[in-house]
Amino acid sequence: MSRPSHVPEESNDLTRLVVYVAAAPGAGKTRRLLSDARRLQAAGKRVAIGWIETKGRADLERLCADLPRIPPRPVDTGTRHLEEFDLEAALADKPDVLVLDELAHDNLEGSRNAKRWEDALALREHGITVLGAFNIAHLDTVAPIAQDLTGHVVRDIVPKAFLRAADEVIALDASPQLLRRRLEDGKIVGDDDIERELGGVFKESRLVMLRELLLRTIDDLTIPTLSATSASVAVAIVMPDHDTAMFLHRVKPVVSAMDLALEVLPSPQCGKDLVEWLGRDYGSELLAPADPSRLDMANVHASLIALPNGPLASRLVNSKVERDILIVDASQSYLGRSSLTTPLSGTIGDRMRVGYGKLTVYLGAATGAGKTMAMLDRGHQLAEDGIDVVIGLVETHGRAETAAMAEGLELIPRKTIVVNGATYGELDREALIARAPATALIDELAHTNAPGSLAPKRYLDVLALLRAGINVITTLNVQHLEDLNDAVARLTGTIVRETLPDGILPLADEVILIDASPQTLRERLRAGKIYPADRIENVLTHFFRTETLASLRELALREALRAETRERISAPFERLLLSVVARPGDLPLVRRASRLAARLEIDFTIAHVAEAKDRVDPQTLAEIERIARSVNAEYIDERAADAAKRLIDIARSKSETTIAVGGTLRAPRWPARKAFARRLLDAGARELLVFARLETETLVSAEGEM
Repeated sequence: MSRPSHVPEESNDLTRLVVYVAAAPGAGKTRRLLSDARRLQAAGKRVAIGWIETKGRADLERLCADLPRIPPRPVDTGTRHLEEFDLEAALADKPDVLVLDELAHDNLEGSRNAKRWEDALALREHGITVLGAFNIAHLDTVAPIAQDLTGHVVRDIVPKAFLRAADEVIALDASPQLLRRRLEDGKIVGDDDIERELGGVFKESRLVMLRELLLRTIDDLTIPTLSATSASVAVAIVMPDHDTAMFLHRVKPVVSAMDLALEVLPSPQCGKDLVEWLGRDYGSELLAPADPSRLDMANVHASLIALPNGPLASRLVNSKVERDILIVDASQSYLGRSSLTTPLSGTIGDRMRVGYGKLTVYLGAATGAGKTMAMLDRGHQLAEDGIDVVIGLVETHGRAETAAMAEGLELIPRKTIVVNGATYGELDREALIARAPATALIDELAHTNAPGSLAPKRYLDVLALLRAGINVITTLNVQHLEDLNDAVARLTGTIVRETLPDGILPLADEVILIDASPQTLRERLRAGKIYPADRIENVLTHFFRTETLASLRELALREALRAETRERISAPFERLLLSVVARPGDLPLVRRASRLAARLEIDFTIAHVAEAKDRVDPQTLAEIERIARSVNAEYIDERAADAAKRLIDIARSKSETTIAVGGTLRAPRWPARKAFARRLLDAGARELLVFARLETETLVSAEGEM
């Protein structure tokens, strides 16, 4: 049951097919193709344009100016004189890199291939790197949905197999709001067509759906090669004689809160009607039926397994727990939304008032994805449109290309802070508010400010600027979101210390994904474009491993989707009761359970119920109590003859409580006692969340912009 990987292996072969996919016209495909082509040209590659459509835009014509073109092939249809990409001429010229836009295009009569995407494959076969692009509506798996959305037949089709054959597939994300603004500004179609397009493809609800289809397609293509227990996937095992609909309804919120994709595994005993229903509702997320009792769990590619309460669940929790296990009582029907507030809820409410600035976040998987360059490029576009835009703070990290992109934009000098002989340069919030630009560009939102700053974190400065009516465009790496800490640790083996609240993305007016493949990031690192030479090898073998970057890319894709849909999670229970022991190994469980409760917006209780034989570490117990206070959790510290039975009593004191506990690191052996999770089930626990314990000694601590 291991899943295939679609992350291409790195090789010394420099010939590649790189495909950029966008949700709709106006997302910047042409600009990206030309910008990347110019960068490759500057690096010494012989680059040519095979086909590009600038639509007469001056900024795009400037990008084309120094790039040679393959002359188009004239085609006389009898009534019209047309031009077509000339594959034969391109093969004869044989540049290192060829730009080939509109890959969905149907070639005209006389062409070697029927489709332009077939030309791209032929060029790669002849040793030419191809940079190509198309819109997601033309993908064969998306076209029927796009037709239903727009009412227009999509004639030019690209098979998904083509994307799977590409060396890199990159999402060119743009928010629906940005696309509509570009349309209204006349940057996509002529003035006479704007109103028609606003009510057609560019209707906001349609753009939202197309964007979701884009990100989900890229997510599907970006399955990293990881151990089965580290995958960012949850598998729900469906068994007969259970309420399957309620089971999945209770599983999905927990899976979503853990940033996992859900797959469904039916047992062979499930009836044909049930399997067909699962297929209709889950599509490609439905796995082939398998007997759970005979399943080799080591081959189940998931970091969480969800299953109904029963014999199999009891057996799983009584063995070594290498992944999270969610045991569900499908007879319970509670699904609700808590009224609990988040740390940023007051600010979110404030944002509804007139006069507050708008927040745009460029989100990436890792350093080097191009967030800062995208932010500065957006700044130049705004300036060209007559918008008053300034750089509040940009981190070039010594990169000449980034420094060059910042030229031409007004820069607010940094505020100098001297602490204990050390000098820091920080964002000057007061100077920005006094300058009062329409838009400020502020890099690295998760940054921790120097001691003595007005705020401890840069995101708090950004909130102050928004309250002052200044629009802010900023950058963020996905691993710095606080509530993803456990997911990042699980997927990458790294604990990120510099974080900011998860609620910052729902607060944003626009969250735009800056996508980059693991191969591209590793190439940029090797080229010295991310870190100094003395750090490259260490970073390549740790945080910049291919599988680590692929995992972070998945998280970034899903966070971009979550932020855009603004979907609130319907909690499957009202309270999470975490059972802990006073040992250091349980401290990560406290943090994991706290984040899960925060995402589900439910009550959280931490219970330390010790038996007479238990060893209690006072220092750890004090730390658990401190964390409980810091997250506003109820804290219980008791002694009992039977801890499992006492925890059941505590759970039943408030309805709709689910117990969480750490799993055993080794299978109990006779005559040893049962694993504590098994004791809880035997004592009457109806639902149970068993956390796999991370091997903390293998985790690497990461600070700052990584």
